Amino acid sequence: MSRPRVGIIANTGLLNDSYPVHATGEMNVEAVGEVADALPLVIPAVPHLAEIGALLDTFDGFLLTGGRPNVHPEEYGEEETEAHGQFDRERDAVTLALVRACVERGQPFFGICRGFQEVNVAMGGTLHPEIRDLPGRDNHRMPPDGSLEEKFALRHKVTFTPGSPFHKLLGTTEVMTNSLHGQGIKTPGERIVIDGVAHDGTPEALHVKDAPGFTLSVQWHPEYNAARDPVSRALFTAFGEAVRAWASGRGPGLRRIA
Repeated sequence: MSRPRVGIIANTGLLNDSYPVHATGEMNVEAVGEVADALPLVIPAVPHLAEIGALLDTFDGFLLTGGRPNVHPEEYGEEETEAHGQFDRERDAVTLALVRACVERGQPFFGICRGFQEVNVAMGGTLHPEIRDLPGRDNHRMPPDGSLEEKFALRHKVTFTPGSPFHKLLGTTEVMTNSLHGQGIKTPGERIVIDGVAHDGTPEALHVKDAPGFTLSVQWHPEYNAARDPVSRALFTAFGEAVRAWASGRGPGLRRIA
């Protein structure tokens, strides 16, 4: 039997500062292929090339990746400011509609960093453009210097709500995570349940209430070291189970954890 297909949302960018590309990180591909045990395929985040109905029919699940550009504040009813940084309006158009369609159908997705924020915005929530400027909040941004290992090192604890899907899946209410984001959730969207927070109160884990499929999403980057880190491995393994269940026609997932 062939492996289920997971669509990995690409980010637009420039190769050698001049050649436009649609790309994703190698660690995203490896986490899907090796840990979730699915066939990883990159989706160009361009609305006229990635029609939502065709994506839903082609793929069994979706990985909503991180990325430098932020969700445009117009998507949640706010004005653009310098603090909002770079944008990718075409990715916004693809992912926000895709999240809503997956929630309705019960088709699995896993949101990471920007993807975590996209899930919240898709369900009607809002974002802080720069959480390190908020009173009592830490700087959650990626360290500007150092090796890849140093940038993705575990930096703070995330505490899960007892009895939440993350608690049930991971078997603990507290884990250590990396931190490479500037924005964060301001107001949760409709049906968004915040399952985990950092020590400074920043939302770090969520699911969509009463969604029939896998909707777990995290603010950190579990794709890094996914095969060896026990938290990352558990998350991608569960995502893979949900994707295989969808592909086999047995419904939203083998295990209903949310």
